[in-house]
Order: sequence, then structure tokens, then C-alpha cells
Amino acid sequence: MATDWEYDRDFVELIARVAFYEYGLRTHVVEPANLQETIDRYRDGSLDFNFFYDRGSDTSPEFMELNDLAARDNVPILDSMQQLKWASDKATMHLEFIANGLRAPYTIIIPPHTKQPALYLSEVDLAKLGSSFIIKPANTTGGGIGVIEGAETNQDILKFRQEFKDDKYLLQERIEPLAKDGKRFWFRGFFCCGLVTCSWWDPRLHIYELLTPEHVEMYRLEELYSLVEKISRIIRLNFFSTEIALNGQGQFIFIDYVNEVCDMRLKSKHGDGVPDQIVTQIAKKIAAHVKVNKKIRTC
Repeated sequence: MATDWEYDRDFVELIARVAFYEYGLRTHVVEPANLQETIDRYRDGSLDFNFFYDRGSDTSPEFMELNDLAARDNVPILDSMQQLKWASDKATMHLEFIANGLRAPYTIIIPPHTKQPALYLSEVDLAKLGSSFIIKPANTTGGGIGVIEGAETNQDILKFRQEFKDDKYLLQERIEPLAKDGKRFWFRGFFCCGLVTCSWWDPRLHIYELLTPEHVEMYRLEELYSLVEKISRIIRLNFFSTEIALNGQGQFIFIDYVNEVCDMRLKSKHGDGVPDQIVTQIAKKIAAHVKVNKKIRTC
């Protein structure tokens, strides 16, 4: 497993522990400190591996060499970089979701500033977005980077789309979720190798709360799970998360389409982490997936 983020350690160790004790699999963790050593050892044959889970190449290009070596030798990879890159484009995902009958906020996709610097919406188009709307880059992702909430005018669009001049931008209406029983009906859905789990999610505070079976039954939220499964068939990733809001009309609306590299910090250690039960379920599912799909080597 390759990772470039120090806060991945608990998740990576959990997968390694399950893989060893339940399936007899050994794990080699690749971090920036041992990346070059790992590449050298793989090239000279003193290190080999039968499955590769890459959580580093998306943010640290130097990890791509290891990814390329795995692809060269037909080592199974949890998700290919090509598929991850395709799924990370919010403009592409918006169109894919709409084409497959999924609801999304009213959205206008605009070209990069470098291709069309002077771009102004008509009053009609601005009105469709609402009095206050969201501006977000299509490909610059992670932790809300570049996302502007509360935009109102063409001047806002002109100003903020210059932050990432080579990126497409999405202009989206603001979605207000159903509020009931002290809850805002905003959710995070996870898909991992066939497993679907969901939790309450507060995008204002970045706080998760476990979605219990009682909640699902009480508020009739069963459709959440089938919707996440439907996304998996569209984007063909083994592991991703998505944001879904339930509005006052009882409609599920996809807000942030695909998070292709999920933050798996434990809630027991980080206030804004993912509930431990969900992280554990996902770690177990990945280990089981590796056991079934690892490369079989013959002498």
C-alpha cells in the first residue's frame, strides 16, 4: 500500500492487520521515506508484490513510477489511475449522473479562464442559479480547495475562476436539505468492493454521525444505498464516497459527485473523522478483496 499522508497510518495499519490475521497476507507500506528504496528493490527483484493499493500518486506524482511498474507487470490495482482521474472530473461526473437519471443541483459548466477569459452569464442564467450560488473547479479537488460559496454576480465568477485558470468550473445552485428532528438530511455514502455504507454528514462542520438502521427505517432512507450502488456501476471504481442531500420534496440530490480517494481518519482520534465502525468495515472489505483478486504467481 502506498500513501503520502501521515494521517493514513491508522487506516493502512488496520487493513494490514486484517489482511495478515484473517487472510495470511503480508503488507509492505510505501511512504515518501522509503519510496525510492521500494522502487529499487522491486526493480532488482528483492521485493515483489501481488496487489497494489495506491493512495499516494494522486497528490504526489513521484509515486507514479511504482504505479507504472505494477501496471507493467499486471499486478492487480484497487483502482487504476486512469479511472480515478476520469471519476475526479466534476464536470464529467455531472453529465454522467444526469445522463443516468440521477438528480444534481442546477449547474452551468464553464470553460477554463485561459480559453475564455471574458465570460458573462445572462440575467436569465444567473436567476436560474439563485440569488446565491456555488463556484467550484472541476478537477482541483480535496478539502474544498477552490470552492466558493455565496457567489452572487458575474464579477464573482470572473474573479474566482482565475484561481485555477486552466480548470473548468461548475456554477451550481445552493441546495438546502430537509431539516427535521434536529437533523439536516445530508449524507456521505461510501462504496467499497461491493459494500455500501452511509452516514450523516454536516458539510458546514465536516462532522460525521453514524446512520443507524433505526434512522434508515424511521426516515425511509433505504434508497440512499441503492443510489450509491448505482453510482458504482456508472463510474466503475472499487472505492469512493459521495455526498447526497435529501430536500424538502423528498428527492435525493447528489452534491459532491465522487471523492475518489477517501479520507479514512478515525472519528475516535479526530473530531471530523469517519465513524470507526465504517472505517473498520471498509478495511475488512479491502483485505477480502485483495485475497480474492491478488495476482497468482507460478514457479
